[in-house]
Amino acid sequence: MATPVGGVSRPGDKPSSFNSTSFQKKTRSKILSIPGTRPSVQNGQLLVSTGVTSLDFLLGGGLAVGAVLLIEEDRYDSYSRMILKYFLAEGVVCQHELFLATAQYSPDDILKELPSPVMDDVAIPKPVEHPRMSSDSQDSVDAMKIAWRYQNLPKVQSTLTTSSRFGHYYDVSKTMEAEIRQGAKCHCFYLPDHPCETAPSNSPMLESYSSLLRSLQEVIQMEGFAVSASSAKSRNILRIGLHSLGSTLWGDDLCCCDNPKHAHALTTFLYGLRALLRSSLAVAVVTVPSHLIQNRAIMGRIAKLSDTAIALESFKGSLKETNPLYKDYHGLLHVRQVPHLNCLASQFPDHKDLAFKLKRKQFSIERLHLPPDLSETASRVSRGDVPGAASAASACGLSTSTNKPLDF
Repeated sequence: MATPVGGVSRPGDKPSSFNSTSFQKKTRSKILSIPGTRPSVQNGQLLVSTGVTSLDFLLGGGLAVGAVLLIEEDRYDSYSRMILKYFLAEGVVCQHELFLATAQYSPDDILKELPSPVMDDVAIPKPVEHPRMSSDSQDSVDAMKIAWRYQNLPKVQSTLTTSSRFGHYYDVSKTMEAEIRQGAKCHCFYLPDHPCETAPSNSPMLESYSSLLRSLQEVIQMEGFAVSASSAKSRNILRIGLHSLGSTLWGDDLCCCDNPKHAHALTTFLYGLRALLRSSLAVAVVTVPSHLIQNRAIMGRIAKLSDTAIALESFKGSLKETNPLYKDYHGLLHVRQVPHLNCLASQFPDHKDLAFKLKRKQFSIERLHLPPDLSETASRVSRGDVPGAASAASACGLSTSTNKPLDF
């Protein structure tokens, strides 16, 4: 076996002043330090909070900068618009710049409805000190036992939280103060007030989407959000909120027929949006009325073009609203696309049955689990209530009446 050159030293040779090994110390790349961001523990990707703590946990710690989060709207666009407000409110608190594009509502009206941030001592629940009970009452409480068939079952952890704190808490019953809201810089794109240039006849993209993409590109280049921009001033994050793309208000016909004329308009826009975000310090949340899109193949392509896609199924106006099994929730959450940016293995939630509910002050996502039925009549079903019990009893010559004795 040949000996490597320089591997054996001869007698009398002076020690070399340089290290002949080819191994060099690897230096870590400098991570941007921007308020309201943190690196991912999985792949080092820069993350921002969506404003909803449980949604951050579902996405693997937060929303990656340069990624697109697609939200399939619920039937009445109540909860999807609320998540969009959470996303924008988190940007205001973290002093990020905002870009809001709508075709139905005025951007100023949406900004005025942002939830109010709460203080840490109000957001974190504190243990309540109960008055000390007497010995007799304490013994009576200890004597109370849960039913034997449920006392050994483990408790279900329904909340999606982690020990590390990321993001802020908000009170949806109050709106953000005007002083806080006006402190953030927001770029608004309202389609009725924005002139649209005539697109080329061979372009698959609509005029409205082309104008929106040009406005985004101008903001990213002029405000210094491009990665290649000079770092003369402190870097910041641009939060982009695009409301109800694909609806008829944007001039799209995806919601009108099975074979729309502009079938590739929204997908072409998403191609351009992702290419723009990959080279900039920006993150986007896009809502789409998927329940109105009749061609499911097109909706599948739209979800695949997003880095992360979730769907909200509201119970409002459906039979599930009166179903006792879902009495503690307001809808179901379905994960369509998991984030897989800069990672070998995708971050997939460990629990697929997810539900959301809107409390008096907070919107949260939880694991869906059905509580045990502890009623006394759960296991005591009379013979007459069981379908086919009466016919089976008559066939055997038995009586189903409780007053008349049985004749053997």
